[in-house]
Amino acid sequence: MRVIALSTLKRFIESKSGYRDARDPALAWYQQALKANWASPAEVKREIGTAGILKDGRAVFNIAGNKYRIVVWINYPYRVVYVRFIGTHKQYDLIDAQII
Repeated sequence: MRVIALSTLKRFIESKSGYRDARDPALAWYQQALKANWASPAEVKREIGTAGILKDGRAVFNIAGNKYRIVVWINYPYRVVYVRFIGTHKQYDLIDAQII
């Protein structure tokens, strides 16, 4: 998969010193997504059982022991993953994952 954008993950990790513990899990998720070849939501779920599948190609991934969430939009035909959000569970609760 092509993942857009690593900069979104880095910007979050570097935004506060308290988020530095997200660095390794976020980069591990990024590497896993790069190596993936997801053609459908079912394939995402099969590979990452804890992934939450939303409508219209959206998915939510828990990282760092469920401390943080990554919301993505996946264009399955073109094999592109767009990172739309990364944040704590509390921050996630304040957004609408379907439209972010």
